[in-house]
Amino acid sequence: MKKRGSKLAVQLYTLRDFTKTGKDLSETLARIARMGYPAVQVSAVACLGQEVSAREVRKMLDDNSLKCIATHRGWGDLMTATEREIELHKELGCDYAAIGGVPADYGNTPEGYRRWLSDARPVIAKLKAAGIRFGHHNHSHEFMRFPGEKRGSLENILIEEGGPDLFLEMDLYWVENAGFNCARVVERCHGRLPVIHLKDKEVIAAGPVMAPIGEGNMDWAHIIPACEAAGVCWYAVEQDTCQRDPFDCVRSSFDYLAGMGL
Repeated sequence: MKKRGSKLAVQLYTLRDFTKTGKDLSETLARIARMGYPAVQVSAVACLGQEVSAREVRKMLDDNSLKCIATHRGWGDLMTATEREIELHKELGCDYAAIGGVPADYGNTPEGYRRWLSDARPVIAKLKAAGIRFGHHNHSHEFMRFPGEKRGSLENILIEEGGPDLFLEMDLYWVENAGFNCARVVERCHGRLPVIHLKDKEVIAAGPVMAPIGEGNMDWAHIIPACEAAGVCWYAVEQDTCQRDPFDCVRSSFDYLAGMGL
């Protein structure tokens, strides 16, 4: 029988204010494990590489029966210190490295994104040879349209020209924010979505805000089946900003998604 919540993870960026020291990180991981989460994404952990090493983080994870299913790393380090990044991922026991977006100095243009793809291909190949997949995390600006551009948008360039070894760490809140149907975008990326990011979009008097899954207006009844059909392996809860205690938000998202059978 499948364990409740067995496909759910916490993107530690959500709890970044509680991972600044080794003690904080250890306590945060213990709280995550007690909620029932089996995994985390290591991102914005300020003490990593400062107070604690990747090997020490791995021990904290193991002590709490947690798996690191992905990271967010700087593009500069991945490109210029690839072997060091490979070693870090091996120590974490993680086989998926992602970036938070195409670096701004490439420019948010079709030409810039194609230049980044050209630079990324040898890095992706080195990571793949070491057993590590590479992914790109989107926001909304990747869905800008460019008149005369055959692919239409920057995201389409990544999807259609990135090749099968460029995985897509799709953040569905930002897809929704860009005005697209999440289920249809996910369908286009079948087999390239090992990890996706989820948060909900709630409307309050001041306007839309990020919210725990199930507390907003996103169409999870159709989105989650589309994700399952597309081969998503892990659903990472990532709430950039919280209107209440972040741990309570993470717990609420777990309960909702686990209730959907994930």
